[in-house]
Amino acid sequence: MSETPTSATDLHQTKPEAVPLGEALRFWLKLGFISFGGPAGQISIMHQELVERRRWISERRFLHALNYCMLLPGPEAQQLATYIGWLMHRTWGGVIAGALFVLPSLFILIALSWVYIAFGEVPVVVGLFYGIKPAVTAIVLQAAHRIGSRALKNNWLWGIAAASFAAIFAFNVPFPLIVLGAAVLGYVGGRLAPEKFSTGGHGAARKSFGPALIDDDTPTPEHARFNGLKLLRLILIGATLWALPMGLLTGLFGWEGTLTQMAWFFTKAALLTFGGAYAVLPYVYQGAVGHYGWLTPTQMIDGLALGETTPGPLIMVVAFVGFIGGYVHSVFGPDQRFLAGALAATLVTWFTFLPSFLFILAGGPLVESTHNELKFTAPLTAITAAVVGVILNLACFFAYHVLWPSGFDGHFDWPSALIAIAAAISLFRFKRGVIEVLMGCALIGLAVHVLR
Repeated sequence: MSETPTSATDLHQTKPEAVPLGEALRFWLKLGFISFGGPAGQISIMHQELVERRRWISERRFLHALNYCMLLPGPEAQQLATYIGWLMHRTWGGVIAGALFVLPSLFILIALSWVYIAFGEVPVVVGLFYGIKPAVTAIVLQAAHRIGSRALKNNWLWGIAAASFAAIFAFNVPFPLIVLGAAVLGYVGGRLAPEKFSTGGHGAARKSFGPALIDDDTPTPEHARFNGLKLLRLILIGATLWALPMGLLTGLFGWEGTLTQMAWFFTKAALLTFGGAYAVLPYVYQGAVGHYGWLTPTQMIDGLALGETTPGPLIMVVAFVGFIGGYVHSVFGPDQRFLAGALAATLVTWFTFLPSFLFILAGGPLVESTHNELKFTAPLTAITAAVVGVILNLACFFAYHVLWPSGFDGHFDWPSALIAIAAAISLFRFKRGVIEVLMGCALIGLAVHVLR
């Protein structure tokens, strides 16, 4: 009698076999090259691949890890990849997963940054970026709307958003003080009116895709259990990995050297990215453009456009900032500008992402030891509300430099305004993708530039 073939449904009820580190490495490398679409798109890709298709982790455990990553400063999608890699293959698994999420975009951005700075005056490139800049303004406005529609659930939170916008727009209050003030308001408000600062996070899992390698009832592996000595050792290793390059830079270039100041500035930026990349961009432009002068406002807008069109977390725009600053203020002289820019981009990436790895490797055992919801959401809710106001200010900043390139005393750029309106309609009304909108606006900008 012939044997009945195994159906797809039967296979879906079979627990997957253990995944070798090599197979996981190939997946994380692939993810690093296809992780377009910002954090929402990246998390969606991971959910489809890891929960639905491969079943390396269950829906509930996936969301539990994501809720923790949402509480942290830093790019939540990259931290989620680090968390799952660590849970599956110990510390090196987490390091590999997190690093491969970032490295492809670093190399791509170094190459694109060099093309931009070396050939930025070529008419074709000028025309393309003429169309991209208004699109970026619309994209940032959409980010403010997207985060605001999710975060601003009552008048208290709307008030915090409005106050943060006024603070940074009218009084130029530093972004760290806005974050600190919002956190204090959230802490106090969470105690006085907890219902106003409650948040649902990503909720509980409602769907099962079959048995997973790391399932709902899978015991926490030995390496993921909390150990005080392991935590202390990890903190010492992390401090060393930060202090050694910082000390070397200080010794070679002095504390006021460009690379040293970049390392220090982006260390602080890494601790302020509550709410994702759009939240820290105002802090980056305040420092990189306004205080240090590493790049111009126009270059900052162009850098965000490049970051939007490359894989990896959007916060990788810091690599562009580092490259341009290192290239312009070359520590190796005018003949080695590319080397100086590439070194600066690499250092900036190191100091920006090092805390993300430490947060996951140090905090993961605490999260795994209790599969309960975290209770520190009130300050985060207030910070997220403040971030909405800050991002709206960023949209105003970009709009000013795009629509009045010579200042309010100069001419109003009508073609840029029309491109920005078209981009906004595409994003808000027709729900087109960011890359699609950027490419379309780039072609329109090229046409306008040629016809002028």
